[in-house]
Amino acid sequence: MRFHRISACLLVGIVPLASHPVLAQSAAPQSAPDLVIKNATVMTASHGTLEHGAVWVHAGKIAAVAAQGASTGAPSSALVVDATGKWLTPGIVDPHSHSALSSDVNEATSPVTPSMMMIDAFDNRDKALYLALAGGVTTELLLHGSANMIGGQAVVIKNKFGLSRDAMLFPNAPRSIKFASGENPKRVYGSRNQLPSTRMGNFEVMRQSFENAKSYMAGWDAYNAKVAKGDKTATAPKVDLKLEALADVLRGKLYVQIHCYRADEFLTEEAIAHEYGYKIRAFHHALEMYKVAGQIAPENTAIATFSDWWGYKDEAWDAIPWNAVMSMRKGVRVALKSDSNDHIRRLNSEAGKMVRYGGATEDEAIRMVTLNPAWIIGVDDRVGSIDVGKDADLVVWNVDPLSTYARAEKVYIDGDLFFDSSAAGFGTPHFTGVMHDGGGFGSDDETAEDGD
Repeated sequence: MRFHRISACLLVGIVPLASHPVLAQSAAPQSAPDLVIKNATVMTASHGTLEHGAVWVHAGKIAAVAAQGASTGAPSSALVVDATGKWLTPGIVDPHSHSALSSDVNEATSPVTPSMMMIDAFDNRDKALYLALAGGVTTELLLHGSANMIGGQAVVIKNKFGLSRDAMLFPNAPRSIKFASGENPKRVYGSRNQLPSTRMGNFEVMRQSFENAKSYMAGWDAYNAKVAKGDKTATAPKVDLKLEALADVLRGKLYVQIHCYRADEFLTEEAIAHEYGYKIRAFHHALEMYKVAGQIAPENTAIATFSDWWGYKDEAWDAIPWNAVMSMRKGVRVALKSDSNDHIRRLNSEAGKMVRYGGATEDEAIRMVTLNPAWIIGVDDRVGSIDVGKDADLVVWNVDPLSTYARAEKVYIDGDLFFDSSAAGFGTPHFTGVMHDGGGFGSDDETAEDGD
């Protein structure tokens, strides 16, 4: 594996460098050598766990997955990593992050801002990305905040910390847009004597927005029909970026991700989606899903939820740590997410809690932070499990990743090594202060003005 030292100036405030330099790539890899990780406990997330398994990586893709004693077919020139006594998982996928968006997570000047682009706020130098990488997180959906009833469009990244901004974008990932209902938008705009100030107002704003989008689409359809008939006097409607984005929702070109807590609101959101003909990809937070999971499961709407957050706002009083597994048993696709620069470093431990709260199997738990969130983002055909043909986004753990004591030792993205704990000095006293850095850790979600 070829990798280069990050400039020390990028690492101020991250980890002392005197005796433990952090290693990562500073340029896109070229013709990386084949790699074989052998003798690991391989948690595939799609077809069970293989004891003493091996994975062959070729040209950034998983070329073979072999059980104990079977050959991967890798060339003798391949770099071999002996993972005896260690665990191998897919890279962790966070379907709800605000990392590297600084204070620009909300455009709270209007309840409807679908033309906002989170790529325009993405700071690829943010140390939160490096800390997430150190926790095994290889893919993130960076979402707009929840001040807005209809917020902006997300950006999907591969956590290749140290590369350029464009090199960190997930190639050809589907587009997502963030909606929000409940306390946050009604508080933000109600405090300004502006619609919406109630839940009724929330949904009136949403419906009116889609009525406007339908009229906009009709105008363009009429214009295009005239042009098709050769009418040279036809005048094109004015391009409106806000309405164009809403039209893309109605056309099914944007995955709809909705910040929503209460059971009644899940049902209302689904009713509006039916009314205007779009699909909801996932409810985020979804702390009361256990109450109506049987009604939501047939919609094929997933949830991205917390493991055990509770009582931090009115909408969270009915939260229970059994929510995720109870909803899963009713047929809902369940993912866990961070919504926090702190929690993002321990999503593997959050998954471990699901074994305790509800009796999820280890396979079910690991899917909640790999394959299921990858589906929510729309990239499950490329990441989220250890399967032949998928991107080689892999994490080597020192112990069972669902354990409180688990630590990511090596993190590969597209087959290239982006984090190595032995190089970063993890496990040494030098790193202890970083775990509790006060610079922006904690949820930036529930302030409404600042996060999700």
